[in-house]
Amino acid sequence: MFNFFKKKASKPMTVSIHPSVDGGVKQGSSSFTGGTLVCKCKDKPVKVAISSQVLHNHACGCSKCWKPDGAKFSVVAVVPSDKVSVKENGDKLAVVDKSALIQRYACKVCGVHLHGPVEKPAHPFTGLTFIHPELFTEAGADGPTFAAFVSSIIEVGAAKPEEMDGVRARLNELKLPPYDCLSPGLMDYIATFIAKANGVLPA
Repeated sequence: MFNFFKKKASKPMTVSIHPSVDGGVKQGSSSFTGGTLVCKCKDKPVKVAISSQVLHNHACGCSKCWKPDGAKFSVVAVVPSDKVSVKENGDKLAVVDKSALIQRYACKVCGVHLHGPVEKPAHPFTGLTFIHPELFTEAGADGPTFAAFVSSIIEVGAAKPEEMDGVRARLNELKLPPYDCLSPGLMDYIATFIAKANGVLPA
């Protein structure tokens, strides 16, 4: 006799990280030299031109970066600030937090962050602007290569402590090594900048 009440074995749920990587991280194109970032407004969207391939693209769990609804992480990269220009409807932009290191300009209507320059004097990141490559209307931007500030998703309520093993396992599965700060390459970049400023290394 069949047991109709027997429960079927459930498949393990895949942890959602961000819509742009949940189906796999897309590789960039060597011919990509930039494009246009567009906010989510249907009426008079903000458009920002980027004339560079992105650098240091990564998933970020910090509490400051803009994330799509339901995403545990943002996906954010940097470009040289002189490669960024606001093309349309810049009057809709405002800095989210003027006291923050990254001056994140967000659309006042839809809330999307369009660009975030670092302008603090003598900081390692000065001259760089943080952007969200998913906002490009064109394909070809280099995909993320690591995850930063992973533990911070607990602070913002995106995950419970007991879920973190699964989150880190999924990041590793996507070939996005998880860090609770920045990647080793970026941490070395910061340390090198400080060493040169302090005279430990030649400028």
